[in-house]
Amino acid sequence: MTRRLFAILAIVLAVVLVAVAALGIVTVRKPFPDREGTAQLTGLGADVTVLRDDHGIPQVFADSAEDLFMAQGYVHAQDRFFEMDFRRHVTAGRLAELVGEAALETDKFVRTMGWRQVAEQELPKLAPATRRYLEAYARGVNAYIGDREASALSLEYSVLALSGPEYEPEPWTPADSLAWLKAMAWDLRSNMSDEIDRVLATEKLSRAQVDTLYPGFPFRRHDPIVTQGNVVEGAFDQSSGQRRNADTDRAEDVPETTPAGDDETDEVALRGLLGSMQGVAEVAKGLPTLLGFGDGIGSNAWAVSGERSATGEPILANDPHLAPSMPGIWHQMGLHCREVTDACPFDVAGFTFSGMPGVVVGHNADIAWGITTMYPDVTDLYIEQIQGDRYLYDGRWHALATREETFEVAGGEPETITVRETQRGPILSDVDDTLAEVGERAGGGSTYGVSLQWTALTPGRTMDALFGIDKASDWASFRKAARLFAVPSQNLVYADTKGNIGYQAPGQVPIRKRGDGTWPVPGWDASYGWEGFIPYEELPTVLNPAEGYVVTANQQVIGRQYPNLLGTGQAAGYRSQRIIDLLQSSSKLSVDDMTTIQNDTTNGQATTLLPHLLEIDLGSGYYADGQELLRGWSDQKQDRDSAAAAYFSAVWRNLLARTFHDDLPQDVWPAGGERWFEVVRRLLNSPDSDWWDDRTTKSVRETRDDILRTAMRDARDEMTRRQSLDPDRWSWGNVHTLTLENQTLGTSGIALVEKLFNRGPYEVGGGSGIVNATGWDAAEGYEVIAVPSMRMVVDLSDLDKSRWINLTGVSGHAFHRNYTDQTELWADGKTLPWRYTEDAVEKAARDELRLTAELEQ
Repeated sequence: MTRRLFAILAIVLAVVLVAVAALGIVTVRKPFPDREGTAQLTGLGADVTVLRDDHGIPQVFADSAEDLFMAQGYVHAQDRFFEMDFRRHVTAGRLAELVGEAALETDKFVRTMGWRQVAEQELPKLAPATRRYLEAYARGVNAYIGDREASALSLEYSVLALSGPEYEPEPWTPADSLAWLKAMAWDLRSNMSDEIDRVLATEKLSRAQVDTLYPGFPFRRHDPIVTQGNVVEGAFDQSSGQRRNADTDRAEDVPETTPAGDDETDEVALRGLLGSMQGVAEVAKGLPTLLGFGDGIGSNAWAVSGERSATGEPILANDPHLAPSMPGIWHQMGLHCREVTDACPFDVAGFTFSGMPGVVVGHNADIAWGITTMYPDVTDLYIEQIQGDRYLYDGRWHALATREETFEVAGGEPETITVRETQRGPILSDVDDTLAEVGERAGGGSTYGVSLQWTALTPGRTMDALFGIDKASDWASFRKAARLFAVPSQNLVYADTKGNIGYQAPGQVPIRKRGDGTWPVPGWDASYGWEGFIPYEELPTVLNPAEGYVVTANQQVIGRQYPNLLGTGQAAGYRSQRIIDLLQSSSKLSVDDMTTIQNDTTNGQATTLLPHLLEIDLGSGYYADGQELLRGWSDQKQDRDSAAAAYFSAVWRNLLARTFHDDLPQDVWPAGGERWFEVVRRLLNSPDSDWWDDRTTKSVRETRDDILRTAMRDARDEMTRRQSLDPDRWSWGNVHTLTLENQTLGTSGIALVEKLFNRGPYEVGGGSGIVNATGWDAAEGYEVIAVPSMRMVVDLSDLDKSRWINLTGVSGHAFHRNYTDQTELWADGKTLPWRYTEDAVEKAARDELRLTAELEQ
């Protein structure tokens, strides 16, 4: 989607082939910010100090909270303003103003959902202090923009200016920051993509067949996050119920998911909506790439108690999995009130989002926290019957709510559309004018459409929650802040300097009147819909669990005893169980041990699949060579130098293709993550299942072993073509590479322009469904599409002994020394010292910038 979106730039930017020499060093270095000396900021209350270490990581020291966040806005703009500006154009549905008509489809989709509109509605609902912080942050961004021309803000603007008039950035506003929360919520919304894919799969399969491809969580084999407790008298009680033994008393697998609706009307509507769903899917799947997210998202986070650590105090680790981008999505920073008081309560450090004040993940002087995607089901798609300007609901026709949206287009004429909404939400199938015509008519002059109900389209107070967590001092204040964490719903992992560890599930999770949210349902039927949200008091939580650890890796939150439905799209537990097994292997875990676990490349699927592969008779010679690699692959690790890992991954990719490509439309071919690990695990026990049969061979019925044999031969041929005839010269890293692409010009199609901004490829280990989650899409190839976007390990016994690393670097300026200075370290599994206390920060400081309200005389 991104490549098509920016294809239009290929012509207008061709002049760069000539002009790049004219750009030269002066143009490249022009946006580099001054990190030393003094800068005046109008509106600053008192002097602020910004110290940076060798990697350019800023630590900000101020006397007031407003000054602190004003300085943060200034520093973010110094390092990442183009990224911030690009994001706000995406989240406001105004990208066509930058890149032209090719972005209109994306803009229409975002405006139809109304991200910016909801952000503006949220602002007055926030606490007065939060609004002050957002306003201070915006003042800081604007102080840096000042009267600087665009070419002095980022190299991207200079390149874009070669194809037209120089762009003039608009002032930053608090709503620009809040809109980014909608982008976060969009990519972490759980199963909307699965709902669409289910419908697309019905082109070839029945609903019952599709449901078998979405198996329930394997509780018998893998632990949920919370292993005990239940709702008692309206509140979650972690002491309620018996804690089961993780090794000998696992519950049976959850039954396979059943369709939400089973009436004939649903089947007819689903068949009629195939065309519309394909259009919605194309735009929806394009958005995450633009925003820096993508397929394969997830995360690992865990905390261990002092009883399990070598320090005698808790240790907390976190590595969120997101799509790679250039620059990386995180910006490291420390925000310190020189004296922590009620008026200036912040002394926090961690990972921030440029464009948004505060710290998203990190620690302060008392607590540390990490996040992973909880995958609650907070979206539902509804099939709507529409007749003109009306829609059917509960036997009556109701007027559609409408609003006009006008789009300015660079190099083109403005365009206006009408956004239509039902009581459920916006009609997504209106995004493309052709989509409404594709759906089968419902009869009586009406047509089918697709509407979206989503928690993030209701104004919330998540920004209040983020500031509340940043200043929390204990478990009680942490949970009080988490109560306001509306969207996106995230698993929150906690540890503090008093020796406590904990877990909290926050967010608005809908209670459905009927169904489980796995399939689109009829919008005209009043028996479907939401009847409120799970009360915060009933959401799973645990403090100091008996196991001595809390592990979250997107697996099921809690067992079947829990009365509320959180969702059905959680990961199958392969990563989480591997982490649990490693934590259980030692009672003296160190910070280094945690980093080692984060970089673990053991493939949990190999344990299941390898015995079957080794039983296949491939004879001797050429095809048996690959199988011989597997016989010696005892550790089952997907390190980048492993030949066996390369062959096994090729077998896995070809196994998925041989098993499912004949059964599924190409749009929903298996990507190969944890869900498909579980699908194939269950199929391996049914060697004569219809799924193994190749539909394209009419006169032959294939079995499991036929497909395994063919997949192994295919893999041998593929690795020979891609690498070498000699298997000893194969390596996983040779095909499993990471390329960091700039989100705009990095996909322009002009090699010289892409070389300016992109970096790589880098050879990496790991893979999908592995703790070191360098995800790849088996339907496309082996290239990395999702990564641990950062890694952090917090030592609660001595915060200055904590460690962290970013995917790229803090700078968004191409050719700056901090553009990718952390990438090689990241790829090698290494981390940097995370200095926190003032003494440690000052000793490591390389640059000092003084921000002042008045110039010195």
